[in-house]
Amino acid sequence: MKRTDKTLYICSAVCALIMLDTNVVAVSLPAIARSLDASFVDVEWVVSAYMLAFASFLLPAGSIADRLGRRRVMLCGLAVFALASLLCGAAWTPFVLNLARAVKGLGAALLLTSALAVIGHTFQGDAERTRAWSIWGAAMGVAMTVAPLLGGLITSGIGWRWIFYLNLPVVLLLMWLVARHVAESRNPASTGLDPLGAVLFSSGLFCMIWGLIGSGVTGWSSLATVARFATGLVLLAIFVLAEQRVRAPMIDLALFRRRAFAGAVLGMFGYAVSAQVMMTFLPLYLQNAFDYSAVLAGCAMLPFAVAMVLFSRMAPLLGPWLMDRGMLVAGLSTVAAGNAASALAAASLSYGWVALGMVVTGAGAGLLNGTTQKAILACIPRERSGMGSGISTTTRFTGIVLAVGGLGAVLAWRTGASFERLAWLHGLRASPEMVGRIVAGNAAEAFSQLPTPLRSLAQETARQAFVDGFAAVLWLAAALAVLVAVLVFFWPGRREKARLCHF
Repeated sequence: MKRTDKTLYICSAVCALIMLDTNVVAVSLPAIARSLDASFVDVEWVVSAYMLAFASFLLPAGSIADRLGRRRVMLCGLAVFALASLLCGAAWTPFVLNLARAVKGLGAALLLTSALAVIGHTFQGDAERTRAWSIWGAAMGVAMTVAPLLGGLITSGIGWRWIFYLNLPVVLLLMWLVARHVAESRNPASTGLDPLGAVLFSSGLFCMIWGLIGSGVTGWSSLATVARFATGLVLLAIFVLAEQRVRAPMIDLALFRRRAFAGAVLGMFGYAVSAQVMMTFLPLYLQNAFDYSAVLAGCAMLPFAVAMVLFSRMAPLLGPWLMDRGMLVAGLSTVAAGNAASALAAASLSYGWVALGMVVTGAGAGLLNGTTQKAILACIPRERSGMGSGISTTTRFTGIVLAVGGLGAVLAWRTGASFERLAWLHGLRASPEMVGRIVAGNAAEAFSQLPTPLRSLAQETARQAFVDGFAAVLWLAAALAVLVAVLVFFWPGRREKARLCHF
């Protein structure tokens, strides 16, 4: 096997570990909620603390990889990831778990940006790039396929803590492979880091996500929510201004003047908020609506993941005909159709129809997975591949974080409103704490104080309310996919074809 192929497979495996860890946790969220007596906000932060730290640190991580060396940064990220996994498994409160998940997100950011930078630096020709990103996309799809089932088996068999403990031997193997087979590379023209930009971007994004997640408790119009959003917007605006004046910015804002590049970034964002975010919400729906165990929920996710793997392999075949923009529009439109179909099927409580919607959504996700990465990195000079991977992955995971926060707030609001209405009809009282436990998948604890004759009625009411909330989330995700597809279609100007970006 050629050295470049070994590099590709090892770096794809590193990226797959990140995707596996991101999605394997979703199936275990109800078990975590029950074990640590966590509310829905606590459970949201299990995902969001990781994703927030991850997304916030991706841009500086890309610059660090360019300057210090991509293999060195990858090894450092693996070490941080392993230590954080150990702390996650040993967590005794939701706060400790979420803190460890945030540290893990920092390690994952170092890992992912350096691995993508190595791939972007190693493969340059059009044919090489298409093949490399197709293999990378398939690896990510396989990780998504395995993650729900693996998470369910581990959670049901030996407990949710082993989801984190089992990362340790995998990380040790990857560290050995990276040290042995991945060549070092860096940007010789890199002149320094941008700590001010990193702090401004991370702080601004944190405030925005804090506002989204907290709105489910304090309300959208509360002073706390408004203050968090306002602070986040101000910090991000200052970040943009500061990047234009820094000698060595961690992101070259001039890239966004290329409409093809901006369109590719927009397509990545739309993919994240409308398709990838479903990996967080689908397990909650399957366990709450169908009363599936973690294992069954993992199995029930397979139609989505298998369709994604199959259609990710079709992307290289369709690419020459549709080009990157056509692939993005086709993928987003397919995702929109799948989300709408799932929304219609959700209330029927028929798994067959829900699975059909998941297949369509997974097909669209498969078309988008490698294409979005390829379209962005094709616009970045080879020596700045670390920055390019930082931009692409920041867009992807910022979209997921914002969607988890925003759509999660919609899920909690819609579920709460529906439960209060249904509970009133049946003479039940609904408290905010009760609604939070219902959405988190901990309905048994929510109704533990009710008289025995009322528990089954309350649980059925909670099931109907959650289905209403989940359908609202799907309709909103479908609308977002349609909006982004339209924008991507009309975004690039006629004169700016893909001479550089293949868009």
